[in-house]
Amino acid sequence: MQFRQQALSKLQSPEELDLPVRYARPQGLLVLAVTLAVMAAAAVWAVTGTVTSTVAAPGVLTHGQGSYVLQSPVAGQVTKVLAEEGGRVRAGAPLVEVRTAEGTAVVRAIAAGRLTALVATIGSVLTTGSDVAAVERVERPGDPLRAVLYVPADSAAGMSPGARVDLTVQSVPAQRYGVLRGTVTSVGGAQTRQRITAFLGSSQLGEQFSRDGQPVAVLVALRRDTATASGHDWSAAGGPPRTPASMTPVSGSVRLAAQHPIDWLLP
Repeated sequence: MQFRQQALSKLQSPEELDLPVRYARPQGLLVLAVTLAVMAAAAVWAVTGTVTSTVAAPGVLTHGQGSYVLQSPVAGQVTKVLAEEGGRVRAGAPLVEVRTAEGTAVVRAIAAGRLTALVATIGSVLTTGSDVAAVERVERPGDPLRAVLYVPADSAAGMSPGARVDLTVQSVPAQRYGVLRGTVTSVGGAQTRQRITAFLGSSQLGEQFSRDGQPVAVLVALRRDTATASGHDWSAAGGPPRTPASMTPVSGSVRLAAQHPIDWLLP
């Protein structure tokens, strides 16, 4: 009976048509405005925005002119070592003396550079054509240090001169000194194991860089900074107390050209 009386009372009362109707609360309007703003920003970014990706690749520091492997022209036993590994040698400089059946012979450097590896030691026996040393070609002491990266062929398509590169140097703690900064100067062609070995003067590096196929050689110029002890630009202030030596392994992160995130398909 109580429900019936309430229903009859409501039917007898006039409709309250003059009262305002609230369609949404202020909080709901705020949420709607924020949602519309986010959707509009996403639409604009989808049309004009860009996405930057990176490619990692191994490499070494070098003076950019390559190296050569010096081979013995004679067979015999090494009696003297006349050069020091890591030092500079001039063209024609004597490196080792070899006692042969005909007498004493001297193995000399072909071109000036830095002696990066000396295989021959006193007492070792050389055969004709065996490796004696690896020499990095350096014309002048002030030749700038560069980096050569060996990028997988399928990742090198988007690379172009001017791309920024971050180099993690194996001999420099990145947690303390950061990464070495550089810029791509040239993108070469595919490199076989033999070409890498001939350029770097190391069959081990040739095998390492070509293990997964023929990579593309990318030459990187190191950015200069006269305020640092090494003379190069590092991500951490100051950088290391000295310049890393050439033929030091590095790991590079190359920033590819920015791309639009959405490709529109037209009929």
